[in-house]
Amino acid sequence: MVKSRLIAELKTYFADDQKRINHALKVTEFAEKLIIRFKQKYPSANINEQIIIYSAVLHDIGIKNAELKYNSSAGHYQEIEGPPVAKKIMQSLDIDFEMMDEIAEIIGHHHSPGKVGSNNFKILYDADWLVNLPDIYELNACTSAEIQTKIDKIFLTEIGKELAAELYLPAEKN
Repeated sequence: MVKSRLIAELKTYFADDQKRINHALKVTEFAEKLIIRFKQKYPSANINEQIIIYSAVLHDIGIKNAELKYNSSAGHYQEIEGPPVAKKIMQSLDIDFEMMDEIAEIIGHHHSPGKVGSNNFKILYDADWLVNLPDIYELNACTSAEIQTKIDKIFLTEIGKELAAELYLPAEKN
């Protein structure tokens, strides 16, 4: 299966950087959950599961070169450095050119909502935020209303907002 081969390549690429590997794996897990929910809620919607999953595995692949070249892990630099590395990995696995192109486009904008409008992008974006939200914002210090405002502002899909609310809003106020 290509997914497991991509994960093996990711682990080789990041070597002992377990934090980055774990992040990609968590994003991939959330992407898979969002795909299931998306298909249930919008059975006729156009999504490509492989594109979403492969994008999730590789979405932060540019961070290593961003830190080497720019001494920064900022999203903008990841977007610059990610697509060439991702394409090289995907070419080694004989991933279809059109699929590879869309995955590279998603990786090249995954910190820039609105630049890519596909459902594939939106699901990957939301999966990344499902992992990042508690790391970036101190949710324990936020009221339920503040958390809901962040969810409404950040997430691009209704299913992403719903899952974020399930995960991060206190149960009694959900």
